[in-house]
Amino acid sequence: MPDPLSMTLSALADPTRRAILARLVQGEATVGELAAPFSISQPAISKHLKVLERAGLISRGREAQWRPCRLEAAPLQDLAGWLENYRRFWEESFDRLDAYLKDLQKGDPDASSS
Repeated sequence: MPDPLSMTLSALADPTRRAILARLVQGEATVGELAAPFSISQPAISKHLKVLERAGLISRGREAQWRPCRLEAAPLQDLAGWLENYRRFWEESFDRLDAYLKDLQKGDPDASSS
């Protein structure tokens, strides 16, 4: 069984699933409500929901005949934590590039040899 981060990334790889999650940010929705904006069948939407559910990104309740889907944000928070290291790397890289370009603009002879 893949690790949770791999399952999250795999689930997010599909644009339909990302759109479903974006809709669930607004609140609970039924399968029919989630399927409405797409030109795919309700069984296809259900398959997408199963992937999201296995990844822990959504949960489904039961209220009489209504089975609302809701967003579960914990896996997204774990993903954000993992991505944070890379964000810091890129920010530091851009900061170094910015300093280098400023040195070039000042005519710093050491900047051109870097």
